Amino acid sequence: MNTPLPKEFVATMREALGEDAERLFAALDTEPAVSLRLNPAKPAETFEGEPVGWCKWGRYLAERPQFTLDPLLHGGVYYVQEASSQFVAHLLANYDMEGAKVLDMCAAPGGKTTIYSTLVGRRGLVVANDISHSRAMALADNVQRWGMGNVVVTCNEPSHIGQFSHWFDVVAVDAPCSGEGMFRKMEEARSEWSPSSPEVCAERQKEIVAEAWRALRPGGTLIYSTCTFNPTEDEGIVEWLMSEYGDEVEMADRVDVADSWGVVRSDIGAFQCFHFYPHKARGEGFFAAVARKSDGAIKRSSPKARRKLFSLPAKADVKELARWVDDAAEHTFMMVGDDIYAYNSAVAEAIVTLSENLSVVYSGVAMGRIFKQKLKPEHPLALYVGLNRDVVPMVDVELDDAVDYLRRNDISAAQFAEGINVVGYKGVPIGFVKRIGARCNNMYPKDLRIVKL
Repeated sequence: MNTPLPKEFVATMREALGEDAERLFAALDTEPAVSLRLNPAKPAETFEGEPVGWCKWGRYLAERPQFTLDPLLHGGVYYVQEASSQFVAHLLANYDMEGAKVLDMCAAPGGKTTIYSTLVGRRGLVVANDISHSRAMALADNVQRWGMGNVVVTCNEPSHIGQFSHWFDVVAVDAPCSGEGMFRKMEEARSEWSPSSPEVCAERQKEIVAEAWRALRPGGTLIYSTCTFNPTEDEGIVEWLMSEYGDEVEMADRVDVADSWGVVRSDIGAFQCFHFYPHKARGEGFFAAVARKSDGAIKRSSPKARRKLFSLPAKADVKELARWVDDAAEHTFMMVGDDIYAYNSAVAEAIVTLSENLSVVYSGVAMGRIFKQKLKPEHPLALYVGLNRDVVPMVDVELDDAVDYLRRNDISAAQFAEGINVVGYKGVPIGFVKRIGARCNNMYPKDLRIVKL
C-alpha cells in the first residue's frame, strides 16, 4: 500500500490494543486472502480450496483466478466473499432456520443476503434492503444468480422497514461504517477515512439499529456487524443498545469459536461480541455482535397497503407456468402488469403485504410473459433452483461457448434444439437461448454481459 495508515487511526488502535496494535498495522500491509462461498443448492465442480473454519461452505483459494470469466460464477455456483463476513452463518448455526423470515437491513451487494437465503430454504423469506437504488439493483442481480427465489429486494429508508413491527425472526444490520477493516484490501479506504468518520457513522448506526429492533419479533435474534475496528462503532453501539433496550435483551444461544480461528471475543451485557483482526484471524477486519429479544406477547403489525400491485394470471396461463417449476403445488404465480413472478406459497401473502407498502426492486422469481399461451422466459428463471429441467432441452456447452454466450456473442445453433433451450456449463444453467432454424438468439441480458477482455 502506498497510502499510509491515518495517524488518528493508529493512535486509536494503540489505545485499544496496546502492543498488539503494531502487529495489526504490519498485517494491514500484507496481501489479503482470497475466499469464496459455495452454493449448496447448486453443486458443481469448482475450485480446490481450504475450508473456512466458521462457514462450512467457505473456501480459501491459493490465488485469485479470473472470476469474471468463469461461467459458474454467473450461474450462482459460488459467491466471491471475504472470509470474515461469512461468520454470520456461524452465528446462526445453532438455530433451525428453515422457513424463517430474515431482514437484512443494509444488504448490498448481497454476500450476507445469500447466506440467509440458503439458511431459510425455499419456504423461508429474506427481505434485503439498501437505501441506494444502484446498490439495490446490484443486490438484485446477485440474488437472481443465487437462485433460491426467496428474497425480496427493497430500496427504503430504515424507518419505512421499521413499520413492519415485530415481523422478523432474525434482523441483521451490517451497518455502514468507517471501513477500517478494508484498509488492507482497498487503498481508497485509507484515503477516504477521516477522524470524524467513526462518530458520524455511529449516529447513523444508532438510527438504523433502532428500526431493526422495532422490526424484530419477541424471541427473535439481532445480528449487528461492521467492517471496522473502531470501538465507537463496534462496542460503543452495543453499549448503546444495552442502555436503550437492556430490559428487552437476552443472551442468544452460546456461539463457540475455536482457538485456531483467532477470533477475539469481548462480550458486553447480553451481547456476544466477536472481533476479527487480520493479524489473528485469516480474514479482513470485521466485528459482529448477537443477542436475543426477550419473549413477549406483542403482536406483529404492518402499515396499511398504499397500493394494489398484484393480479392473478388466467387459469390457462397458470397451467403453462406450472410446467416450468419443479413443484407447482408449492408455487403461487402473480402478475405485476404483464410480468409474471413465482413465489413459494408459504410466503406469498407476506410478499404481497411487503410489496404493497415498500419500494421493491425485485422479488421471488421473474418468470417472464405469456405470448399465445406460451411462456417467454426471463433470465432469472434459468438460474432458479426450482426450474423444471425437463421443460425445455438443456445443452451443456464448452467453456469458450459459455463465455461467448455471457458476452452476448453469437454461438453455434447446431448444438441446440429448435425453440427455447437452457444453456448449461458443467451441469449448471447459465441462461436461455432460442434456436430459430439455422440461427440462435442469445437471450442473456444486455446489462449483465461480460465486457472484460
